[in-house]
Amino acid sequence: MGKRIFNFNAGPAALPLPVLEEIQAELIDFKGSGMSIMEVSHRSKWFDDVINEAVERTKRLLGLGNDFDVLFIQGGASLQFCMIPMNLGAEGGPVDYINTGTWSTKAIKEAEIQNKDVQVIASSEDKNFSYIPKSYQVSNNASYLHFTSNNTIKGTQWAQFPDAGDVPLVCDMSSDIMSRPFDAKPFGLIYAGAQKNIGPSGTAMVIIRKDMLDRTPDNIPSMLKYTTFAGKNSMYNTPSCIVIYTINLVLKWLEDTVGGLEKMQQINQEKGALIYNFIDQSDFYNATAEKDSRSLMNVTFRLPSEDLEQKFVAEGLKVGMGGLKGHRSVGGCRASIYNASGMDAVKALVDFMIDFEKKEG
Repeated sequence: MGKRIFNFNAGPAALPLPVLEEIQAELIDFKGSGMSIMEVSHRSKWFDDVINEAVERTKRLLGLGNDFDVLFIQGGASLQFCMIPMNLGAEGGPVDYINTGTWSTKAIKEAEIQNKDVQVIASSEDKNFSYIPKSYQVSNNASYLHFTSNNTIKGTQWAQFPDAGDVPLVCDMSSDIMSRPFDAKPFGLIYAGAQKNIGPSGTAMVIIRKDMLDRTPDNIPSMLKYTTFAGKNSMYNTPSCIVIYTINLVLKWLEDTVGGLEKMQQINQEKGALIYNFIDQSDFYNATAEKDSRSLMNVTFRLPSEDLEQKFVAEGLKVGMGGLKGHRSVGGCRASIYNASGMDAVKALVDFMIDFEKKEG
C-alpha cells in the first residue's frame, strides 16, 4: 500500500482505513458472489442485505423507532433543498428557515423559487456567519423549521438544536451526522450528503418521520416524491450501490470499532479541544468562529497574511497534511476533522502548526 496522508478535506473526505481495507478485500468477489459490489444486481439478495443492514444500523445508532424511514436518494443534499419544500411545505402556509451560511442560503433559495412563503426567522449574516443565532421566533403555523446543523465553510455548529415546539425540525446534517447522539423526536426530516461523514459522494441519506410522508402532493414528479423512495425501500430505480455499501461499512465501523455515538462524540470533543486550545493560546493563528459556536467538524482559522496561508497549505501538503486550504469563497485555512480523522491526525496537525509558527511567526 502506498503512503497515505492525513486528509483534512471538507468533502469528499477521509474514510476510516478499516473500511477502505474491507472494500479492497471484497471488491473483486463480494460475499462469494464472484462479482464486485459494483456488478451485482440491486434486485439481488446480496444488495438487498446491504441496504437493509444500512437502514437497521442507522436506526440503532440514532435510536430511531419504526416511525422513521431511512432512505437513500441520489442528488446529494442539494437536491433535498428543493424536495423538502416541494413535499413538506403546505400550500399557502409559511416555511421557516434559520440562515447560518452558504448551504442554508441555497436551501432558502430553492424554497423561494417554488414561491413558498419563506420566513427567515434568524440569520448570522450580519457577522459574516461567524456564530449560531440564539434568538428566533418560530411561526405558529409553519410547515417546518429548517436549519443546518454544521457549517463547513464558516466553521460553526449548533451545540443544542433549536426548539420549535410542535413545528417539525428539518435539518441538513451533511457534515456532522453520526458525530454525536441526539433525540430524534422533534425532527420531521434529517438529510445528509454522504461524502463528508458517512461515505463517498453520490447519495444522500434521508431520515423521514412517517407521518411527514402524508404531506407529499400527488402532482409532483415521481422521482421527487419521498413516498416513491419510501414505498420501494429506496429502489424505485437503481440506487448508488457502491455508496450505500460503503455507508453500511462506515456504520459498522461506528458500531463495532468505535463503540457507538456517545464514544464518537467524546473522541470528537477531545480532538476539537486539542486544536482550539492551541489556536487560542497562539498569537499567530486566529479562529474565525465565535467560541460558543465553533464546529467540532470543520476548524476554520486565519494566519497573519494570505501569503503565509498559501505557504502553510503548501508546506502542509509536503509533510503529508492534505486539504488545509479554506473554501474558495472565504479563503484562510480549514481543517476538517470528521469522524474518520483520528486523534493522531489532529496531534500531527497541531505539531505542524507549532513548527510553522516557530519558523514564520
